[in-house]
Amino acid sequence: MTQERFIAADWGTTNRRLYLIEKGEVVWTERDDLGVAARPDFEGEIGALRARFGAMPILLAGMVGSSIGWRETPYVPAPADLKALAAQCFNVGEGVHIVPGVALVGAGRADVMRGEEVQILGAAAAGLVPADALLIQPGTHSKWAEIRNGVLTRFTTAMTGELFGLLRQHSILASALTHRVDANEAFDRGVREGLLRDLSASLFGIRAAILTGGLDPKDASSFASGLLIGAEVAARLGDYEDGAAYILADAQFGALYAAALAIAGREAHIIDSHAAFLSGIIRIESLLP
Repeated sequence: MTQERFIAADWGTTNRRLYLIEKGEVVWTERDDLGVAARPDFEGEIGALRARFGAMPILLAGMVGSSIGWRETPYVPAPADLKALAAQCFNVGEGVHIVPGVALVGAGRADVMRGEEVQILGAAAAGLVPADALLIQPGTHSKWAEIRNGVLTRFTTAMTGELFGLLRQHSILASALTHRVDANEAFDRGVREGLLRDLSASLFGIRAAILTGGLDPKDASSFASGLLIGAEVAARLGDYEDGAAYILADAQFGALYAAALAIAGREAHIIDSHAAFLSGIIRIESLLP
């Protein structure tokens, strides 16, 4: 069903982004920190949106459908496409639906995603990426996903962003990792070190390099970020076919992965993740039964 007006939400762990969509166009958007980790009053938030914009359909994606969210929504198994997602949307009632995530099982490994599938399949549907492509979504839990003929076939999650956060907060390196991360020479050196895939030793090497004068403390954050991303890239590139990679991210975060991929010898293109999400969520809404 296609509605003239509906509200869409990309409701993650930390943040929530809302969109008012009219005739396929975004007429209003807002981002806040009411992610599911904040334990918001979900029903109250839905009521507030309708008090503000009127009684219209609402389509929610992301961690709102997880075990720590509002209503746990079963995963759709990979391979998955937009039609499968729409068919398995959870009907909360009163015009509210939650998009299911995607699960990968078999081959001796399991993996899951919630929210990223909307971006991945939306990017393909809108022609932002080829129908056969490798897509990368940087973040707390980075995703590497393969699509074939516009269908999400397999993916891998890496806890790179979370590891960096843990190092900054709880490790022996915490006091050194206080500066901003930049795609600079120190970041590039970190990527090259990370490509060697000796991560635990390389991490301690940051402390040793600072103590012996081999690394300027102001460059430690950039070097550590490059190290982690480089190790992630090294591990994943062997799993996927050659060819360009498409990074679904904002320009700043995407630039870090693009730089790391270039050092590893892989062509990369940055794709607007918000445009990809909107493409996916609008198409899912149009396919709802």
